[in-house]
Amino acid sequence: MSEFNNERWLQPFEAHLAEQGYKAVTIKRRLSTCEQFLLFLREKGLAIEQVIPPILDAFIQHQVQRYHQRNGHELRDVSVAMHWYGGGIAQLLRFVQGQWPPPSPPANELERFHQHLYAGYVDWLSQCRGLSVATIKLYGQRAQQFLTWLGDRASAKRLTELTVQDIDAYFTAIAPRYQRHTRAGLCSQVRDFLRYLQYQGIISQDLAATVISPTRYALESIPPALKPEDVATVLAVAQRNRTSVGIRNYALVLLLAHYGLRSGEVVRLRLDDIDWRHDQFLIHQSKSGKENRLPLLAPVGNALLDYLENARPPVALREVFVSAYAPYRPLPSLHHIVSRLLAEVGIQAQGRRGPHTFRHARAVSLLRQRVSLKAISDILGHRSAAQTRIYLKLATEDLRDVALELPVLEEATP
Repeated sequence: MSEFNNERWLQPFEAHLAEQGYKAVTIKRRLSTCEQFLLFLREKGLAIEQVIPPILDAFIQHQVQRYHQRNGHELRDVSVAMHWYGGGIAQLLRFVQGQWPPPSPPANELERFHQHLYAGYVDWLSQCRGLSVATIKLYGQRAQQFLTWLGDRASAKRLTELTVQDIDAYFTAIAPRYQRHTRAGLCSQVRDFLRYLQYQGIISQDLAATVISPTRYALESIPPALKPEDVATVLAVAQRNRTSVGIRNYALVLLLAHYGLRSGEVVRLRLDDIDWRHDQFLIHQSKSGKENRLPLLAPVGNALLDYLENARPPVALREVFVSAYAPYRPLPSLHHIVSRLLAEVGIQAQGRRGPHTFRHARAVSLLRQRVSLKAISDILGHRSAAQTRIYLKLATEDLRDVALELPVLEEATP
C-alpha cells in the first residue's frame, strides 16, 4: 500500500472542471477515468506529482490489456484508448503538475548548453531589452533555429570560434524558404542573438555588424484591404448567425470594422475596459503600449450587450471574448475566425486574409473621408504618421480626384 494520498486531488480537480464549464456528465466520465489512474498509481507506489509520460503510457497499455480480457478481442486502433483515457488524465496531470507533458530533460551536454544559453537570452531580452512576451518568444525561436542548424559547431567550446562564413552559410541555406520581407526579419533576429553572444563574452568579434539584411524600400508593399461592399457583406452574414459562436463573432468583427483594431487589442479587451455609463471603452494598444479611449458606437455597444447577455458563457474570466465551449479560455487570436468568415462569403482577399484586412479597410475609408494622416495614425495606434502613409497606395482612386487636368496640345504643323 502506497503512502501517497493521490486521491486528495480529485475534489479540487472536479471543482476545476466545473469552473472550466464542462457538463456534469463529462465531469463524471473524466473523474471515473482519473480514479482508475490513481488506483493504478497506488498499486505501483507512485505519487501523481512524479508521473512522467512512460507511466501514463504504461497505464494506457494496462487498460488495453483489460479490454482484451473483458471482450475477447483487441482494440482495432490503440489510439482509441489514448482518446478514452488520455484526455482526462492529461488534464489532471496538468492541474497537479502545472505543465503536461513535462519538458524533456537535455539528452546530452550540447542540449544542456543550448538550454542554458536560451534561458539566459530570454532573460536578457526581457530584463535588458524590455521586449514583449510575443517578441521574446519569436526571437528565442530564431536563436534556437540558428543553434540547431550549427549543430556541433554550437557547442560551448566551438561557438567561441563562430565565423562570418558560418553565418553566411546559414542564411544561404535558409534563404530559399522565405520571402525577402521575412529574411529581413530573420537577419534582425540573428543579429540580436549575436549581440547577446558578444555581450556574454562567448564570441569576441562583433559578428552582428556583418549580418546585412535584404534591401527594403519604404512603402514598397501594398497591404491587403477589403472593399466597403466586402466589409458590409461579411457583417451581414455574421449578423444572421444567431448561435452563440455567431453572436460572439459578429460583435468582434464589428470592433474590427468600425475601429480598425488589431487582433490582439480585441482579444485583450476586458469587461472592466467598457464604460457603459459614458459610452466609451479602453483599448490597450499592442505596439505602442499606450491606452486609447474610444467612443462606444451604438451598433457595437448593442452587439456587445447581445453577446454578454445571450451568448457569453457564465465564467469568471474578465476577458470579453472567450471560447464558446469548455474548457473556457480567452481567445488566443482572431485569425482563424476572420479567415473562415471571409471564406464563407467567398471573398478572396489578396495577401493575408486575417483581421488586418479590416484594419486596412478602415484606414482607407478614413482617407476617403479626408481625415488627416495624423488623425488616422492616432486612431489606429501607430507610433508615427509615417506608418500610415502606406495606406495612401490603397486610395489611388481618391488621388485621381485631385490630379491636374493637362491641356490637350494641338499637333504642330511642319
